[in-house]
Amino acid sequence: MKRVFRLLAALVLASGVAGCTSISYYAQSLEGHVEIMAARRNVGKLIGDPSTPKALRAKLTSAAAIRRFATDELALPDNSSYRSYVDIGRDNVTYAVFAAPQFSLAPVTWCFPVFGCVPYRGYFSRKSAIESAAELQRRGLDVYVSGVTAYSTLGWFSDPLLSTMLRHDDTYIASLVFHELAHQKIYVNNDSAFNEAFAVSVETSGTRKWLRATGNRAGLRRYEANRKRGADFLALIAKTREELQQVYGSPRSPEQMAAAKDAAFDRLRMRYRQLRDKRWAGYRGYDAWFDSPINNAKLAATAVYGEQVPAFLRLYDLCSGDYPRFYASVRRIAALPATSRAEALKSAATCN
Repeated sequence: MKRVFRLLAALVLASGVAGCTSISYYAQSLEGHVEIMAARRNVGKLIGDPSTPKALRAKLTSAAAIRRFATDELALPDNSSYRSYVDIGRDNVTYAVFAAPQFSLAPVTWCFPVFGCVPYRGYFSRKSAIESAAELQRRGLDVYVSGVTAYSTLGWFSDPLLSTMLRHDDTYIASLVFHELAHQKIYVNNDSAFNEAFAVSVETSGTRKWLRATGNRAGLRRYEANRKRGADFLALIAKTREELQQVYGSPRSPEQMAAAKDAAFDRLRMRYRQLRDKRWAGYRGYDAWFDSPINNAKLAATAVYGEQVPAFLRLYDLCSGDYPRFYASVRRIAALPATSRAEALKSAATCN
């Protein structure tokens, strides 16, 4: 999963959290954040510095243009975020730990001051993330650990571009920058599914607009093909989630439920292989996801990012691609009680 680790910085440490484990967790969050913030270097100065490697200069030049596009064309925040750069020297900036009960698809949530409740805990150290996952497993929970390439403090600090964000092509950079800035535009405490789906909708519509504006027709075709495969993947996950919900809601014994759960995951893998080898003509980009263990936590993490995206994109179309109108409409829905928010989004008939 490529998406955001929400910083719990000094304000959290000052909130009087009890327990050594909690204090240790917040301390590593603050330490990791301070390390990144202290290493920031201005993108404009790096581009103009003749000692900057040519490949990095090209990436930063593209990223700077993407950052301007985000403000000028997508009405995203015009601030100092993603106008500095940090080489973090590792594959992921953070690691997100997800958990869910053995027989439930509802993710475990952790609640923090300012940022609300989220369905994961983030760690700057892979070792710490693995240790946390092991402890959750000992409590009988399904767990899933995912590396994260982008970093966001929701605008509380000037978030930098990271070396992890520049490893791929410009389309990837654009999608990350648009996604993370969308979180700064609108963020609803305690509703990760709403927040992530909104950010993905801005990422998707914005990347399409950017590719068209730059005349990158080949890139747009690749992007749309990737989006279609992503939709197919989420449909597979949704079908398995439906099967498991029936299993978990049945009066079966724990042993019977565990066997039915394993059978559902076997069917998921079989359906994926059929999809990959036929409709996708052998595209293997999701093999790693299916080759590693699958459990409730992994399905829950995937659902957070995908389930409400179609409804947001439909609302964007209802707003005729006008970002200020779209954001205003999303804010009105976000202000509704949590129990009616998703339905209001799904049933929206106008951009109002």
